[in-house]
Amino acid sequence: MSYIVVDIESDGPIPGDFSMVCFGAVIVDEHLDRTFYGKLKPISENFNPDALAVSGFTRAETLGFDDPEEVMLKFEAWIAENSKGRPIFISDNNGFDWMFICWYFHHFIGRNPFGFSSRRLADLYCGLEKDTFAQWKHLRKTAHTHHPVDDAKGNAEVLLYMKNEMGLKIALK
Repeated sequence: MSYIVVDIESDGPIPGDFSMVCFGAVIVDEHLDRTFYGKLKPISENFNPDALAVSGFTRAETLGFDDPEEVMLKFEAWIAENSKGRPIFISDNNGFDWMFICWYFHHFIGRNPFGFSSRRLADLYCGLEKDTFAQWKHLRKTAHTHHPVDDAKGNAEVLLYMKNEMGLKIALK
């Protein structure tokens, strides 16, 4: 199994009615040097200016981004080339990030290489600490910039910390 940390930015709260603006992914290993970055053209006329502002892009800029089907096909190929065994999706907020990635995969290419499940980083940390209120974001080394590759790397660093310093049993391939 390969763990892949993913982070997305969107212009609204749900896929379909709103658009995924960009996303980043990193293969979790000791190097964190295998990354993917995709910027996607909007799929809807709807957008929330405040949500879009988080990404740092304007609506006009997003209109020039890449075709979502092409980006998802490239991401699927990247996953196949860079992971061993079944890829495991993990993110800071998988309720949000997963919803967009899963929807885009199924909508645009009819399949999702991650299957039908995902993992939430915070839940793993809280479980290790035996505290549902445990705070973990201070363990990131890479600054949380809202560039999705930076954010995915920071979250992958936390997963490595849990493995190396807290004894999380996880097979990273």
